[in-house]
Amino acid sequence: MVVAMICFITNDALIKYTSQSMPTMQLIFVRGLMATALVLVVAHALGATGQLRQALARPVLARAGVDAVATMLYLASLFSLPIANATSINLATPLFITVLAALLLAEQVGWRRWSAILVGFTGVLMVIQPSADGFNVYSLVCLLATLGHAIRDLLTRRIAPGTPSILITLATAASVTLLAGVLSVIDGWQAFGWLQLGTLALASIFLAGGYYWIIDAMRHGEVSLVAPFRYAGLLWALMLGWLIWGDIPNLLAWAGIGLLIGSGLYVLHRERVRSRASRG
Repeated sequence: MVVAMICFITNDALIKYTSQSMPTMQLIFVRGLMATALVLVVAHALGATGQLRQALARPVLARAGVDAVATMLYLASLFSLPIANATSINLATPLFITVLAALLLAEQVGWRRWSAILVGFTGVLMVIQPSADGFNVYSLVCLLATLGHAIRDLLTRRIAPGTPSILITLATAASVTLLAGVLSVIDGWQAFGWLQLGTLALASIFLAGGYYWIIDAMRHGEVSLVAPFRYAGLLWALMLGWLIWGDIPNLLAWAGIGLLIGSGLYVLHRERVRSRASRG
């Protein structure tokens, strides 16, 4: 999970930097083609291409479709927000997972976890800072993308255990590329140079790695154990945001980040306690 988060944040930084000189959908499409080709080569090397039909299974396609939409929303917000803010809002994913599990899966959520969720979303508001002065609507777009990521993670657990993770990665990369290709017709294209191409190639490597390792972590690791390591990505995002763009969250945002991390860790802790109690 830690490696996945570092890969995703590095990819985010690279494409956010490239977005200053390329249309959004064009760069996502070009990066997606590279990432899909890379994953396909790796899948063939692992001997998984003989099982490509499993990548077309309904749970795999549902996960890939949700991830594609969530990715578009997240990147649209990333290009208009400081990378640390977008990453912080995305940390609400575990909170959304708990809420969705209660609403859709009828999972019992006690008052402690509901209280932690309320505190966590208060932290989100402190990061978003929805005041009339200087409010960025892309913060809400990022929050919607986070909801999509939570749905994606719940769908990941419904995929048959025998399906190779690399094929799920391939389906995800291909779906994002396809959607970006369609939207790029509307968004428009422009010529780009070797530097941009090289940056996108590097981003595609980190993206493919992030896809694979987060899928592997969510499928084979105990959720309550691996999910807290998502927060390692925030430190990396804060450092890259400061080094590249000079972005430093204000005091209110820092407080919100603290509430987000604390509430998220508590929710995951209570989930672990509940799981042990049900097994005992």
